[in-house]
Amino acid sequence: MSNETPAAVNFLIVDDREANLIALERLLQRDGLNLLKARSGAEALELLLQYDVALALVDVQMPGMDGFELAELMRGSDRTRRIPIVFVTAGTTDQRRRFEGYEKGAVDFLQKPIENDVLKSKATVFFDLYSERQEVTRQRDEMAKISRENARLLEESRQFAAALQRADQRKDEFLATLAHELRNPLSPILSGIQLLSMMSSEESNPEENAEMLEMIERQVHHMVRLVDDLLEVSRITSGKIHLQTSSINLADVVKHAIETSEPNIEAGQHQFAIHGPTEQLIVNGDMTRLAQVISNLLNNAARYTPSGGQISLSVTSDESFAYITVKDNGIGIPVQMQERVFELFAQVNRKLKQSEGGLGIGLALVKRIVELHGGTVTVASDGENQGAAFRIALPLLTSESAPSEAVITDDTTACNALKIMAVDDNVDALNSLKRLLVAMGHDVATEESGAAGIQRFQTFGPSCMFLDIGMPEMDGYEVAKQIRQLPGGDAVKLFALTGWGQQQDRARSDAAGFDFHLVKPVTKSAIEQLLRSVSHSPDLG
Repeated sequence: MSNETPAAVNFLIVDDREANLIALERLLQRDGLNLLKARSGAEALELLLQYDVALALVDVQMPGMDGFELAELMRGSDRTRRIPIVFVTAGTTDQRRRFEGYEKGAVDFLQKPIENDVLKSKATVFFDLYSERQEVTRQRDEMAKISRENARLLEESRQFAAALQRADQRKDEFLATLAHELRNPLSPILSGIQLLSMMSSEESNPEENAEMLEMIERQVHHMVRLVDDLLEVSRITSGKIHLQTSSINLADVVKHAIETSEPNIEAGQHQFAIHGPTEQLIVNGDMTRLAQVISNLLNNAARYTPSGGQISLSVTSDESFAYITVKDNGIGIPVQMQERVFELFAQVNRKLKQSEGGLGIGLALVKRIVELHGGTVTVASDGENQGAAFRIALPLLTSESAPSEAVITDDTTACNALKIMAVDDNVDALNSLKRLLVAMGHDVATEESGAAGIQRFQTFGPSCMFLDIGMPEMDGYEVAKQIRQLPGGDAVKLFALTGWGQQQDRARSDAAGFDFHLVKPVTKSAIEQLLRSVSHSPDLG
């Protein structure tokens, strides 16, 4: 219930004599009652337009407009027809006169001189009736307000429940997308490994082996970048994707993309046509990201084209832009979907099986990556079952816009042999890192726990250490802190090895005393570059 103070109840007193008005005012005065005084019928009508009135005490004999005429006017208005009227008269009222008064809307007659108790009693009845009616109205309005609020809250709850359901569905879609996207680079990797394992030493071709290994390494690197993107989809939507740009040939980008997508195209038994450029097209871009863009479009074409369909990839150019077009004769895109197809989690055809239909992250990522390269991506389709064509436009590098040679680093300086320690509880990872470091010509010691690593450090005296972070009992952070406190600990270079690469993880590595934060898996070239910088550091002579 509301705690609001009830509004005052209004009574209207109409009499042409001031003395009568004053007398009635004194008799009726009480808490919560507001008395409106009118000296004529016209003045009474003005007050009735401004106030809601619970009772009208009207003198019958008034000059100009008498009480009966005022009552008749009140009954003619929707606003005032239900106001109870009590006539006050000094003369005698015969039966006919009273009947006329009741016919005009009167509920009672009071004869002057008025008996105080009678007047107060009648006034109390109308005061209470009006107050009760106002309370009922107030409660009704309050219940209506509560009902509207409940309806609003119910609708908000329904919308919130629907949003939660959509969020849960998007989570499932995201996890499925993660598995789907990781399979793309895994296909050529697995094929390459199986091919290498089938070859005997006599059949082995060094050039083919080197090319295969290069492809595997490239695809692993691609997969690592995919994991970073798919596990941090918020970076995609907020525009925080980091590009590693350089001057690249689009022919190389296309080659890498086809390597990734070819297993899917072959699985669909599609006819695949490639129309390459007639000249070298150079752009300033991220090789892995642009290959990922083209691969996504090729994979979509393979997925949304019925078995045995036709897919083409063409590269053309004009004076300013290179154009990459992926076209198919598949299921097409409905007109109403063509504006939404690049939105996150948008799906062209939800009737496809989960394993066949994309989950809506690929094209959103394509659009964002292309835009970060200063380009655009568009789609054209005549509708369902009419195929689709995606066209990417990328700005070409000119002699004025080409990056200077100082930006492109190619340090071939030989790396001095170093004493290196590696500490990791994962034996396979530890042994593979040791073999790689030894093959580079370094003296390497390894330990499988943090405590053993601290003890070995004091006898081996390494110039740098690779420390796994997620070790049991004593993690890499604690190992780094303790080594920094040992003799010689302030000179050793400490490299954190971890699967966590967000800003807060790097900040924690800094606080623990690490010099570098490396996110697994670490490539051979990255290790070489890091050790090269260490071996030529003035601190190490």
